[in-house]
Amino acid sequence: MLSERLRQFPVAAALEAWNPGAVVGGSSNLAELTLEIAPANILEVCRFLKHQHNFVRLSDLTAVDWRPLEPRFEVVYHLHCLERNERLRLKCRLGEPAEIDSVTGVWRSADWYEREVWDLFGIRFRLHPDLQRILMPEGWAGHPLRKDYPVHGHRYDYQERED
Repeated sequence: MLSERLRQFPVAAALEAWNPGAVVGGSSNLAELTLEIAPANILEVCRFLKHQHNFVRLSDLTAVDWRPLEPRFEVVYHLHCLERNERLRLKCRLGEPAEIDSVTGVWRSADWYEREVWDLFGIRFRLHPDLQRILMPEGWAGHPLRKDYPVHGHRYDYQERED
């Protein structure tokens, strides 16, 4: 349920009217709106925001590891409506195993962002067309931006593999 303060934002009010269970929290700071979305609803919320409210640009998608807090992970989507020059931040909290629907079907730009989050945090994006490492070498053990990843890293043989 949105607070009265958040209902003053037309997009937040419209989203709550469209699907009252999709928004589980939010905040605003310096006229920037952040909405916390139930992970099960992220794909339909993104479609709604793109097609009904013209958030046609996904400018970034990233993650945060809040370990030892639970739920541990937070996936963060930065949306931009070019028509109104309006920005919106969506957040989804995920426990272990961290998994959420891919939004590549809504914004093609999500492809590499989701691959990067998978590679560095180990968060799986269901139905992603090509979820594989993008920054770390193939065969790398672990996900280096997790807070439980060893500070010293792992030993890795960087020599070329013979196939």
